[in-house]
Amino acid sequence: MRISLFAVGRLKTGPEKDLASRYLDRFAKTGPAVGLEFVRLVEVPESRASNPDTRKREEAAALDKALPEGSILILLDERGKSLDSENFANTMGRFRDSGKRDLMIAIGGADGLDPDLRGRADAVLNLGAMTWPHQVVRILIAEQLYRAVTILSGHPYHRV
Repeated sequence: MRISLFAVGRLKTGPEKDLASRYLDRFAKTGPAVGLEFVRLVEVPESRASNPDTRKREEAAALDKALPEGSILILLDERGKSLDSENFANTMGRFRDSGKRDLMIAIGGADGLDPDLRGRADAVLNLGAMTWPHQVVRILIAEQLYRAVTILSGHPYHRV
């Protein structure tokens, strides 16, 4: 299954970008062994619209444009379901085994996600009850993708 990461906002050069890139690189190198291939990171600028609803709609339109037809869509949202790493790995494994070719994980903008996106997503997840800066969310999801591969392959990176 081909995995893409979509993010509203671009990471500037610095330690956050370096760490996110490190985990995405690890994921890209180890994922194919368990049928998960990292194919791309799509970064789009934040909408400059004057109100939050319009910004969310414009950012959702950018996601729609980047989303391959028939893709599984996972949204990261503070109101989403919280999973531990084992359950996230198992979810990724189930999606991989569903017969669909593409999966996209989306990090929305500062105003959140368009309600229509939430309604058609295959999963809406959160990364805990705390609020995280978008740069940190990118690091966390990149690490969890790599951890999911290690869990699915039985590697000792994840110890219970």
